Amino acid sequence: MKRLTKLDKASQIAIKDCMGAKTNEKILVITDEVKREIGLSLHENALRLGYYSLLVEMKSGKINGEEPPAEVAELMQKFDIVFCPTAKSLTHTNARREASAKGVRIATFPGITKDVMIRGMNADYQKIAALSVKLKEILERGKFIRVVAPAGTNISFSIEGRKAYASKGLFHEKGESGNLPTGETYLAPIEGTANGVFVVDGSMAGLGLIKNANIKIEVENGYATKIYGGHLANKLTKMLDSVGKEARNIAEFGIGTNDSAKLSGVLLEDEKVLGTIHIALGNNVSMGGNVNVPIHLDGVVKKPTVWLDDKMIMKNGKLLV
Repeated sequence: MKRLTKLDKASQIAIKDCMGAKTNEKILVITDEVKREIGLSLHENALRLGYYSLLVEMKSGKINGEEPPAEVAELMQKFDIVFCPTAKSLTHTNARREASAKGVRIATFPGITKDVMIRGMNADYQKIAALSVKLKEILERGKFIRVVAPAGTNISFSIEGRKAYASKGLFHEKGESGNLPTGETYLAPIEGTANGVFVVDGSMAGLGLIKNANIKIEVENGYATKIYGGHLANKLTKMLDSVGKEARNIAEFGIGTNDSAKLSGVLLEDEKVLGTIHIALGNNVSMGGNVNVPIHLDGVVKKPTVWLDDKMIMKNGKLLV
């Protein structure tokens, strides 16, 4: 019998612990040519554990949030559990939302690497879940958020009445979905209310780690109006302009809750790092907002201080809850 590799073990944790796969459930793995190794590992380990599993490979998308082919979207609705290890994110797509609405449990792994899979899947998900749920309850009691950070972030927005989501890495109920590896609590700010500046100094979706020039994003009435910061800022502007004005919507505010995650340049992991917050641009329909565009890009901010109404809930990256 073949000795299990670290990647095999990580895949089995995803199947058994995170998704809670039951004996007769059918598993679909959707991957692309870029993330084939991870897709194949999930598929082979599902078979090894005795599940019915189908592996489908499609061509990698161009941007996060782009819809998969119609045939793939249709297939997603016909399985109990769907894994999506892909280069570009399928999290904020109609295909994912429609399959979730049918009761399918879905784990997305946008931009996953072997290292991130092995490190991230060996985290303590009971501990991460408890912190994520606690933050969800705290955020849902608040109305207004302000964030400042050493690199120059100073932004505020309303969250009044918005539902918060705890991405806790345990998707055992019908229709539950989220990233793996995970560990974050997030929500959609009220459209049109965000004002100020956020400076991405950790990492940016589609661009990787921020090493030299930070990306400075000026925000007026809910939209990113000006973006500065050298060639990465130019790349970000091009990605947003390819979609249109709504791509600049302030879509998400999230707090990382995974103490095993570290800044690696893979946004999937970076936005989960304990001690960081992230703000995303574009689509927020997946989290109860009103903007549905085929793009969702998160920027990670280091050492943030966060106020919820008049109470400080985070200081220089340390949670006070």
